[in-house]
Amino acid sequence: MEKINVGIIGATGMVGQRFITLLADHPWFNVVTLAASSRSAGKTYYEAVGSRWVMDTPIPEFIGNMTVLDATEDAEKIASMVQMVFCAVDMPKAEIRALEEKYAKLEVAVISNNSAHRSTPDVPMIIPELNPEHSEVITAQKKRLGTKRGFIAVKSNCSLQSYVPALFPLSKFGITKALACTYQAISGAGKTFDRWPEMVDNIIPYIGGEEEKSENEPLKIWGKVENGVIVNATAPNITTQCIRVPVTNGHTAAVFVSFEKKPSIDEIIEIWKNYKGDPQIFNLPSAPKQFLNYFTEDNQPQIRFCRDLEGGMAISIGRLREDKQYDLKFVCMSHNTLRGAAGGAVLMAELLVAQGFIEK
Repeated sequence: MEKINVGIIGATGMVGQRFITLLADHPWFNVVTLAASSRSAGKTYYEAVGSRWVMDTPIPEFIGNMTVLDATEDAEKIASMVQMVFCAVDMPKAEIRALEEKYAKLEVAVISNNSAHRSTPDVPMIIPELNPEHSEVITAQKKRLGTKRGFIAVKSNCSLQSYVPALFPLSKFGITKALACTYQAISGAGKTFDRWPEMVDNIIPYIGGEEEKSENEPLKIWGKVENGVIVNATAPNITTQCIRVPVTNGHTAAVFVSFEKKPSIDEIIEIWKNYKGDPQIFNLPSAPKQFLNYFTEDNQPQIRFCRDLEGGMAISIGRLREDKQYDLKFVCMSHNTLRGAAGGAVLMAELLVAQGFIEK
């Protein structure tokens, strides 16, 4: 297929850098422009990012030599070059909402890593294997925006990717309540140990806004499309505790769950083993072959050994067992800047192409 021209908005940040590594050789998408704040505008990407490049692989040469544009002032120019932008900017929420709507009204598909539009009722928040049908609201969103091709789609909070994919396939048993304690890597804050020495040999038991997102956003994932908007589900009832831990990449969750009809441990493992979503059915380029991976060893999953499973796009689960207060408990984890951030957004874009919402 002919490649779709795309841009990266917020290209100098950590998630923007991750987008670059994922899109530089993508079979469907062609990166033709980069944008960031006015501080970086006019510089080559090499100059703009400088020593702040934190990826394991070097900057691709064609990317490094691109001139960075101003995400706000050059929006019309950027829109004339692309069909789609991946957005990962560090701005106040109101400004992000305005910027993303500006690009959508310029007839660009906006695939957002930001939280600003996650609660907008006609903006789908898609985990591709779980709720691909939520893309239906894009038609209503286009009517609201007055666009033919432009729209906004968002990915959920990175911490959700560690435990919601494990819970979602168990919905048929009637999940009544769940507790998820997440242990989140420092890259989730856009930091490295060099930039955040306070995190060495330390744990911080608070991440601003994270627990609210982790408790409320799953209800949109479980929601239904009705009359052109997504109506949030009222269950399951999820409570969370979110803790920052001294890990580079990878979010872990300890999950406790109860059901209306309690399944057996063997039933659950079999469901996880056989679960497939549209990305696997469509064989999308970024989709893991095995989405949910259950480990039988008592000491797994471990961050260092499991976070890069299937290119960092798989979910790892282990230690499923009975609990004294809840029905069952288990541990799970995912790579927060791959499945949880840029990789999840790229996979969502691939899904929207397969569904016909993004055309070359």
